[in-house]
Amino acid sequence: MQNSIASGVPLPERRFVKTHAMTKHNAPPRTARAGRAIGATPGRTMAAPLAAGCPIIWQRRARPGPGVFSAHHPVQGIPMRIETEVRLDFKDVLIRPKRSTLSTRSNVDISREFRFLHAKGEYHGVPIVAANMDTTGTFEMARALDAFEMSTALHKHHTVDEVVAFFRALERKSAAFYSMGIGAADDDKFGRVMAAAGTGADSAIRYVCIDVANGYTEGFVRLVAKIRERHPHLVIMAGNVVTGEMTEELILSGADIVKVGIGPGSVCTTRTMTGVGYPQLSAIIECADAAHGLEGHICADGGCATPGDVAKAFGGGADFVMLGGMFAGHDECAGEVVERDGRKYRRFYGMSSKAAMEKYAGGVAKYRAAEGKEVLVPHRGPVAGTVQEILGGVRSACTYVGARRLRELSKRTTFVRVSQQANEVFARA
Repeated sequence: MQNSIASGVPLPERRFVKTHAMTKHNAPPRTARAGRAIGATPGRTMAAPLAAGCPIIWQRRARPGPGVFSAHHPVQGIPMRIETEVRLDFKDVLIRPKRSTLSTRSNVDISREFRFLHAKGEYHGVPIVAANMDTTGTFEMARALDAFEMSTALHKHHTVDEVVAFFRALERKSAAFYSMGIGAADDDKFGRVMAAAGTGADSAIRYVCIDVANGYTEGFVRLVAKIRERHPHLVIMAGNVVTGEMTEELILSGADIVKVGIGPGSVCTTRTMTGVGYPQLSAIIECADAAHGLEGHICADGGCATPGDVAKAFGGGADFVMLGGMFAGHDECAGEVVERDGRKYRRFYGMSSKAAMEKYAGGVAKYRAAEGKEVLVPHRGPVAGTVQEILGGVRSACTYVGARRLRELSKRTTFVRVSQQANEVFARA
């Protein structure tokens, strides 16, 4: 991937932490002193939460990179690290225009063709996927998006008979993903679905999305490997993760497409409830680099609020882009229709929200908290109008950088860091 980030602010070029061996004349390690600020350069003393008088042990990382500082408490054995490189989200950048020989947006080919690492299948279509939420991952949405050669990840709460009948009638198999979680009930249902849908090249189901909020668990990796072993013909999309090493782990375990994103969704509250996450554009760039090195692919999941964000995701190296909020509120969506002050709205909520857990799990379990919210989205009519806006925006982005095909966009993208995206004088008008 040839994309780059232009900035007037130089970033650190080496990733290192101070060691005993690195101190001048092999001086003993420094000790932590209460009240000292955490420095951004080696040689400074780390501050609390380390106890006063405890030595700080610095270690050089084997691989060069951005500034990363690590303090290790030798008594408690708890490492704490601070990565000082700035990570970026869609709002932090714009795509710099370049000379182009394209005379019209209609000359841009926004379809993609992929060969997958494990399944050995071939994909052809527009690589935009409706999210597997119960409001957007519907049969009606799949049929509507199929007309544009786009795809839908069906939500996992359809019955076995409904799912099998739908996939048997589906001509373009990449138009829909069967979605599942990682629980025992999900695995059992998947077994019954595949038994009814057939196996191997004759199976009605070719694309599967294994979806979990936290893709860093060993159990998740083992499930991906197990499904790959049982069903070698399936194109497996698995996630979610946000770092390169876990992207590589999932690909080596059997995933063809790794789903990238923790917390960026419009109705996701994971970042505020847990403090965990990663800016989505940087996650895309880093995970794409890791995946493409192994001949794998990634799907950017969450964070897109405008067609420009979709273009930035592709520019950052995403092979697929998954959208939830941008497809919410349409005729093809599920969700209760509410009328207020003469206007119609549709309920839209995250799948870890209180509303979703009350609907499917009998409520929020005592050991956890909801990590999603419920909103009312103005009714937006048929999804075809929104699809035209998204595809038109992506085509236009390609013309601005001279990309005749969507697959060329990441090679011709230079991101410019900005402090403001657009003129918002009439934003509230």
